[in-house]
Amino acid sequence: MAQTDAAKLPVLLSALRLPSINRLWQPLAEEADREGWGCARFLAALCEHELAERDTRRIARHMAQSNLPAGKDLASFDFACAPTVNKPHIEAIAKGDGWLESGGNILLFGPSGTGKTHLAAAIGAALIENGKRILFTRTTELVQKLQAARRDLGLPKALEKLHRFDCLILDDLGYAQKDQAETSVLFELIAQAYETKSLIITCNQPFTEWDKIFPDKAMTVAAIDRLVHHATIIEINTESYRRKIALKNNRNTKI
Repeated sequence: MAQTDAAKLPVLLSALRLPSINRLWQPLAEEADREGWGCARFLAALCEHELAERDTRRIARHMAQSNLPAGKDLASFDFACAPTVNKPHIEAIAKGDGWLESGGNILLFGPSGTGKTHLAAAIGAALIENGKRILFTRTTELVQKLQAARRDLGLPKALEKLHRFDCLILDDLGYAQKDQAETSVLFELIAQAYETKSLIITCNQPFTEWDKIFPDKAMTVAAIDRLVHHATIIEINTESYRRKIALKNNRNTKI
């Protein structure tokens, strides 16, 4: 009977969707027999492996769904080139404790090439490692998709789909065109996320120039008001990192 029951295990474990236990139970059973484990320890070891591999698969799945640019993590971000960015503060933000639950926002400002996108993506990658669902998108691309959804009478459904993520990363907000149709869907996104879902936004224009993004003054004020109410604002006031690398490479080429 014991031999028959053991033979059924692969089928039973597959039916229960326990692939890690299915793969590991035999070698772990042999180890348990050698070392004299009790049943409870053997079962606990199997469950720990199953949970650990589920976490690994979940992180890989959420990372693939996030659309985050490859290679942008905190380990590769050069904090020395961004002295206004406090590394311990960013590492605390990347854990997602508190501010995500309250619908807080992270607003990253600075000239082009200073690392805003890298830092935003790095925070997003760390949040995924900590169990959150993140979506990274260029603001102009998202606005175009939302405009198309509105034309097809599907804007509420599209916004609801975005609402499933714990945090949206809107990259390069300042490049959104000053067009009533575009900025109205962008404002609807900001308004729906207010105090319920978090946004990480990068922008190369200060608030005083957001009238270039939103043509209506009332809409501009309302958007800023909602974003800053529960926000951490990070300014990267440094020379363009890309420009410095280009100049360095140019000097090396001349030498």
